Amino acid sequence: MTQTQILSRYAHAWRALRHRNFRLFFTGQSISLIGTWMTRIATSWLVYRLTGSALLLGIVGFAGQIPTFILAPFAGVLMERLSRRSLLVWTQALAAVQSLAMAALTLRRIITIHEIIALSVLQGVINAFDMPGRQSFLVQMVDDKQDLGNAIALNSSIVNLARLIGPALAGLVIAAVGEGYCFAIDGFSYFAVIASLLMMRVTPVEAARPTSSMLAQLKEGWAYVVGFHPIRTILLLFALLSLMGMPFMVLMPIFASQVFHGGPNTLGYLTGASGVGALASALSLAFRKSVRGLTTMIQVAAAVFGGGLVLFGFSRSLPLSLILMLFVGFGMMQGLAASNTVIQTLVPEEMRGRAMSYYTMAFVGMAPFGSLLAGWLAHRFGAPHAVIITGAFCLAGSAWFTTQLPSVRKIMRPIYIEMGILQTPMDAPLDERVGSN
Repeated sequence: MTQTQILSRYAHAWRALRHRNFRLFFTGQSISLIGTWMTRIATSWLVYRLTGSALLLGIVGFAGQIPTFILAPFAGVLMERLSRRSLLVWTQALAAVQSLAMAALTLRRIITIHEIIALSVLQGVINAFDMPGRQSFLVQMVDDKQDLGNAIALNSSIVNLARLIGPALAGLVIAAVGEGYCFAIDGFSYFAVIASLLMMRVTPVEAARPTSSMLAQLKEGWAYVVGFHPIRTILLLFALLSLMGMPFMVLMPIFASQVFHGGPNTLGYLTGASGVGALASALSLAFRKSVRGLTTMIQVAAAVFGGGLVLFGFSRSLPLSLILMLFVGFGMMQGLAASNTVIQTLVPEEMRGRAMSYYTMAFVGMAPFGSLLAGWLAHRFGAPHAVIITGAFCLAGSAWFTTQLPSVRKIMRPIYIEMGILQTPMDAPLDERVGSN
């Protein structure tokens, strides 16, 4: 097979890039997200260097994420009332200001834990509006809705490519010149996203005129999410995974310094390894031609994520732990991207903003409580035991989701048939009539 034939055969893996707006977004995000991951690593290392406290690592994580839990539902309503592009320009500009403020205080060597917590709260407020905004805006960047799943997978790919590059680069920068330069690089990287947003040619979508109060719309969105069994089940699983599993990143500085007796480079290796696994996961989803089978992916991904965390907690070998981080990253991203695609496929446009805000709550909003829990568990029992305990809960969540799959698929099947994703029951082959969605 020639190179041209190979490229043609797998062209569907990057089909969303044929849309100009998504190409612009893809380019801007590729630059900005590297800076974002540099800031995450630099913040964790700075907190641990200043305080040496596992509990304060958890508190800073809590401070940066609790605003998302509180404000995300309101952001979802605003998504359906305002221009999503304009809102994203503002969130990116404010995020740049926040990172540059962190850089200035750190470089002047006057930053304290109180200022880190305050600036983390500000970033959390920004993220509460930015994350559901980006998820909802994807639909406007991709003209052909059949390419939406591919756009989500490619977006996940750049997130995780940045997750691979950013921590490794952060480790080098911190070791050479300190954390402040990581924050400065991040601050200037936001201008790439702002430029890409301003260059887009977006067909104006008339914002729906609110016929009811924000509170009424919040209740309507909540009733939809709670009443629709497939979305409710997926969000419950990821609320559990976010609470118990996702905060493992908060404890990485402790593993790097105390368990593996390393420094910022070791922290970069551990985070980068999980990024490699997550990138592999996102690329595997990009090669998929259909959303069929994604509910099974969610089930398996939760088990891989939880199992990887449990084994990582037992490991005392850095090479083995790096391999386990590959599986942790793969399981985490496979579940997140697959669930995002399924929800975006099922939800009607008039509920998209609110549905994605609850997705943000489940994904990010539960993490602050998880950060506090992980910090407390590490303080009480040690970081390795904390990861073992939280990983075991993730495995239990996968087992529970498995029991819900038959009823979830029963509801999803007629929707997929109506959308043309599945054939009609009478025409479909036997494995499609009884197989997974």
